[in-house]
Amino acid sequence: MGGGPGYLLQNVFKDGIRVDNATKRELKKQDQFHTITEHGVEWVNHNRQTAIVSGAAVVVLILAIVGGYVLFQHRSTAASTAFGAAMQTYQTPVAMPGQPLPPGTKSYATVSERAAAANAQFQSVAQQYGMTQSGKLALYFTGLTYMEEGQNGPAEDAFKKTAGSWSSDLAALGKFSLAQLYEQTGRDPQAIDLFNELSNSKASTVPAGLAQIQLAELYSAEGKADKAKEVYAKLKDKDKDAKGNPGVAGSIAAEKLNPQPTGQQ
Repeated sequence: MGGGPGYLLQNVFKDGIRVDNATKRELKKQDQFHTITEHGVEWVNHNRQTAIVSGAAVVVLILAIVGGYVLFQHRSTAASTAFGAAMQTYQTPVAMPGQPLPPGTKSYATVSERAAAANAQFQSVAQQYGMTQSGKLALYFTGLTYMEEGQNGPAEDAFKKTAGSWSSDLAALGKFSLAQLYEQTGRDPQAIDLFNELSNSKASTVPAGLAQIQLAELYSAEGKADKAKEVYAKLKDKDKDAKGNPGVAGSIAAEKLNPQPTGQQ
């Protein structure tokens, strides 16, 4: 019978052996731990200078990491402040000679003059704080102000760098402005490629609908009315909200497809 007294005594005996073996293993581990610890203490005593230097190296590394983070935060704040000052210049009004302005209001005589002033500031931010978000935005605005000055070569370089950004939103801005520059300088095929690319993008800075409208406008300027209508038609059908109402781009596309007679309400 499996449940007899002999069976129970046998299991108790076996359990006792298992407990005893486990205890021995645990004691052996403790002895090994003490041995390792003793060797460690002896090594430190014999190599105290080395241990101090190694410990100091770790502390220096930690301080470097923390200090780098604090420096980055400080630089980000400084970059944001400098970028804000450049934007203030860029948004300064352009006033025609004799145009009345509120007392103390600064103004520029031309868009080009204002762009030159802002460009110098944006360049400074981009060069000093290029790793920060403000520095990357400053590079993009450097391109815009170059473009307003009529300096297309430097503008193109700045836009290409922005277009290569790891941030899809920032890259989309660079590509959109680069496409506009290509269009203005007679490089329509390159502009079309970028507008098509942006039409399939999900960047929040350049909605796909906006890129499609620009593409259709370019086709219209080239005299390719059929291609323009094709783009508008697809946009009209696609740009709708959950209730089926046309979005902003869809509404513009519908107006382009069915222009109202002049003077009609």
